[in-house]
Amino acid sequence: MQDVLELFKQTGALLHGHFVLRSGLHSREFFQCALLLQDAPIAARVCGMLAENLSAYDAETVVSPAVGGIIVGQEVARHLGRRHIFVEKDGNGGLVLRRGFEIRPGQRFVVAEDVVTRGGRVQETIQIVRDHGGIVVAAGSIVDRSGGELPDFGCPFVSLVQMNVETFTAENVPADLQGIPAIKPGSK
Repeated sequence: MQDVLELFKQTGALLHGHFVLRSGLHSREFFQCALLLQDAPIAARVCGMLAENLSAYDAETVVSPAVGGIIVGQEVARHLGRRHIFVEKDGNGGLVLRRGFEIRPGQRFVVAEDVVTRGGRVQETIQIVRDHGGIVVAAGSIVDRSGGELPDFGCPFVSLVQMNVETFTAENVPADLQGIPAIKPGSK
């Protein structure tokens, strides 16, 4: 865990300030995985660690939610010697399977993501696989910032870094953050 956190710091990918997360929650910290993953050797190293944690689960294919999970999914698949597909935004706030990707009934998947806070995109990805008859045997992320509050995905979940990062609803933003303009650094 400490090695991965150190890489986030070295690459400037662990941001401090006032952030609005995709979930709508506010936070003092933000993991900008794109800054970490822009360095291909670091991406290979970190995603290789995640692949190692997922290697115990017998999967044929790695699936990831776009946009943040695409590099992670591709690298995890490369390390596992597996195929990689992704789901993407449908324009209405949800995710959809496109681009000719197919999920066969009974096909076994692992889900790979960059950062989870509430697990919504992972859960949506799992549901898409299941709706197509596939089986999700495990899910994993580089960072789990949920503080142990993830939903039951119906499969094992692994991550390289587990952090209990404070989050706040818009109505309960602390005074020290109220004076700092909130930014949305994640993907939309």
